[in-house]
Amino acid sequence: MEKTIRCAVLGLGRLGYKHAENLASKVKGAELVSVVDPLEGRAEQVAKELGVRKWSCNPDGVFEDDNIDAVVIVTPTSTHADMIKRAARNGKHIFVEKPITQELAEADEVIQIINEHKVTCQVGFMRRFDPAYAEAKRRIEAGDIGEPIYFKGVSRDGNVPPEEFIKHSGGIFLDVAIHDYDIARYLMNQEVSSVTSTGSILLDSNKFMEKYNDVDQALSYLTFDSGATGDIETMRIAPYAYDIRGEVVGTEGAIQIGSMRLNDVKLFTKKGSYHDLVQDFPTRFEDAYLLEMIHFIECLQKGEKPVCTEIDGKLALEIAVAATRSFKTGKTVYLKKIAI
Repeated sequence: MEKTIRCAVLGLGRLGYKHAENLASKVKGAELVSVVDPLEGRAEQVAKELGVRKWSCNPDGVFEDDNIDAVVIVTPTSTHADMIKRAARNGKHIFVEKPITQELAEADEVIQIINEHKVTCQVGFMRRFDPAYAEAKRRIEAGDIGEPIYFKGVSRDGNVPPEEFIKHSGGIFLDVAIHDYDIARYLMNQEVSSVTSTGSILLDSNKFMEKYNDVDQALSYLTFDSGATGDIETMRIAPYAYDIRGEVVGTEGAIQIGSMRLNDVKLFTKKGSYHDLVQDFPTRFEDAYLLEMIHFIECLQKGEKPVCTEIDGKLALEIAVAATRSFKTGKTVYLKKIAI
């Protein structure tokens, strides 16, 4: 009989709550034994809702608890490095939301500590588990479009984060576009060799972003090791929907991924035709969030390496850091190879 993996979730915002909910009732082989959030009353509220025995405002007890096998880190990006190091040093396996850390030097440090303590780490790039992206990966590997030569990604979100979030987010390339950088690497099966990026503040209401060197719209142009290319559009101000799409062009065809449709129902009236649009990320990637957590637990039970490791986390972070540097300097940034 496979071992039950006892888990704690650290951070109970929208995404942290989703992970906690999945672990509490939907992931076979997992037991959610503790939840943590610094906001007064939040952890207790979630614990009671989900039937979790332990809750706290402080993660110290989780790291010191020998009965906890794994932690799910959904705390602010600036805390990731510290959380990962503490978890690894206490023998806890780690699921951490993207980005793995805020700085590349931090990523190097946590990778070393993860290896030293022989714990498993999975980074939460959920698009790899989305059924549409997973099918695209299968088709590309089967050779259905020949050799991939061009990637296009679109990530448009209409929910502008509050200033307090922007202040600590690391910027649009690190906070949003990093998902596209990861899925580009994954689908193209190639590493990025250079990045050229631009960005703008298009809405006056977002002028506060200037003080954080951030923008509400950005473009990234990628070159891959093979000479293949790509471009990624990132936007925080889409007024119509949560719009995530991708495309890979190959030497013998192309594959398009994703749509804005909430369901496969289309309404026809005298005024025209309509279909409902996806409005937020928990709805768009509901299946993916569950499937990535199932994968994490199964990897721990079987002693296997996740499909998205700490190394993938660092490689995506390197692209995001390069894109940020390109935006700030107006120059193309060439990525150094990372020793794995």
